[in-house]
Amino acid sequence: MKTQNYSNHSRLVAGWHGTTFFGILAFWIGSFVNLAHADGAGFYSASLLNLAGFIFLCLFAFVRIFALKAQDRAIRAEENLRHFVLTGKLLPASLRIGQIVALRFASDDEFATLAVKAAAENLTGKQIKQSITNWKADTYRV
Repeated sequence: MKTQNYSNHSRLVAGWHGTTFFGILAFWIGSFVNLAHADGAGFYSASLLNLAGFIFLCLFAFVRIFALKAQDRAIRAEENLRHFVLTGKLLPASLRIGQIVALRFASDDEFATLAVKAAAENLTGKQIKQSITNWKADTYRV
């Protein structure tokens, strides 16, 4: 596995982000075509297919959002503990979850300093990641 850094840290899972999403999208588009060509007797079933496509898209989005929220909570707890171990204090309360998630890539040497700087200057996640000189890989989050 390559060393993780800012330019290669994001990951796409082909089966989920590609195959599943485009399969659901094709299903939903096909259901619109089916609905447009439906006569009186087939209109109900065509409408149900259209609704099913919409439900699949919502499911696709919510499954991802809920998983990321759970990971964000775990990251917040982990990084708060990490900051406490390094400094004896909790993370600054003004840090947003996006900032904390970005800070997880910082090595222990620069973590505490960067956390204070991120809170003071209200840095974005991208700015925090670009400020990291010694990248700590996170290979568990997808």
